[in-house]
Amino acid sequence: MTSFNAARSFAPLRALLILVAILAGLGAATAQEVAATEPLEIASRGTRHSFSVEVMRDDESRSRGLMFRRSMPPEHGMLFDFQKIERVAMWMKNTYLPLDMLFIRPDGSIARIATNTEPLSTKVIPSGEPVVAVLELNAGTTAKLGIKAGDRVEHTMFGSR
Repeated sequence: MTSFNAARSFAPLRALLILVAILAGLGAATAQEVAATEPLEIASRGTRHSFSVEVMRDDESRSRGLMFRRSMPPEHGMLFDFQKIERVAMWMKNTYLPLDMLFIRPDGSIARIATNTEPLSTKVIPSGEPVVAVLELNAGTTAKLGIKAGDRVEHTMFGSR
């Protein structure tokens, strides 16, 4: 009878531990989920390159960006909407992925590209001129696709698509 009571008294604790483990697993899955995406294209010398991008439209999401992520699909990116034309600066703090950063003017033309940025660096990466947005792609994407400054990004933010 004693062993039955002991096992019975641990049942609620065991159930609680199982619930905690399940909730922890759900939290980890949610943290790694990718936000909703929007279509974006880059027109470069007669060729169109299609991407799905997460759009960061507020200070909190722009501050977080791609921090702590360990991977990003090849045709995926992150578009930072600064909602006003200004000189901006980016950095790679807590960002594990090397990136290409495309600094974009209000008309959608690419002002500058910073290629193969250094993961985890706090080095400032300036826009070089006033821009309204920055598109982050996996490092090497712009070289592989031949994307250059002056090419055009097409997205609803720029009045296209």
